[in-house]
Amino acid sequence: MKTAEFDYELPPDLIAQHPLEDRAAARMMVVDRERGTLVHRRVGDLPEYLRSGDVLVVNDTRVIPARLLGVKEATGGRVELLLLEELAPGRWQALCGASRRPQPGARLRLGGGQLLATVVNHEPDGRVVVDLTAERPLAEVLEEVGLTPLPPYIKRDYANPEAIQPDRHDYQTVFARVPGAVAAPTAGLHLTDALLQALAAKGVNRAAVTLHVGLGTFRPVDAEEVEGHRMEEERFTIAEDAAAAIAAARPGGGRVVAVGSTVVRTLESAAAWHGRVCACSGRTDLFIRPPYAFKVADAMLTNFHLPRSTLIMMVTALAGIDLVRRAYREAVAERYRFYSYGDCMLIV
Repeated sequence: MKTAEFDYELPPDLIAQHPLEDRAAARMMVVDRERGTLVHRRVGDLPEYLRSGDVLVVNDTRVIPARLLGVKEATGGRVELLLLEELAPGRWQALCGASRRPQPGARLRLGGGQLLATVVNHEPDGRVVVDLTAERPLAEVLEEVGLTPLPPYIKRDYANPEAIQPDRHDYQTVFARVPGAVAAPTAGLHLTDALLQALAAKGVNRAAVTLHVGLGTFRPVDAEEVEGHRMEEERFTIAEDAAAAIAAARPGGGRVVAVGSTVVRTLESAAAWHGRVCACSGRTDLFIRPPYAFKVADAMLTNFHLPRSTLIMMVTALAGIDLVRRAYREAVAERYRFYSYGDCMLIV
């Protein structure tokens, strides 16, 4: 299948730069696969589309302040690190931005000198491994000096602390609990405590899984053929209580409603490995694209995604390419807000 089939034109002014003050006021396009219809609603209307016995599955990963600014100790040249994953206590895989990539053994002073990074080695894909040290607990210092790792299409003046401070709250779901993501599970950004309470009052159950979102989720597919793309691995965990709640949905007449692509990937990975959703953890590189037979997810709340991305391919696998193309054309025509801080669709 050609990657170009997942391309579309998007006016730049439709890329949301900030979330709405009321998250539940975001627009929600309801995509009905059986009827082939598109209905324009708001996220606050979600309880009308879910029923007692459904289980709403969310991703409780927490975005870490993974962007660090500083200088090379030897030259004073500016440097930036984007922490990706902690490999061992204090040892991180990262992306490094600098006029010249620092060599192994180089020392970087970050966060006004509160953090010291020593470059351990370079990896073949351009990443680096660094050892981080601080005079206080590392997590505590990161919370103080680290910046929210926003995607590049959200523009911020990082030299202005007031410009980036709101993202500490805005780029985090209300159920974020387990630190480890370098990008938010953005469909979950629409859900508020009041909306979750309304769903619970209706008899909708909730389960939380954890998948630490990495850069691979959002990278465009560069291969000409979709089949030539390889997903980067992401870490996930499904606990016993979540697995039990998910397993009980369908036998009780309910549906498994996944909040976002990361939840879909987690559930489908577990089913691919074990034949069902069960308590498990690991690293998944599952690439969900047409034609894919979903084993767990019955419905999905998801944002409007970048063209040629694995995310739009997953959505197409669930709803069909013709219906998704029509939905995106209508979203552009109706001036929906796109990407991480934008509007969403509910696929039922």
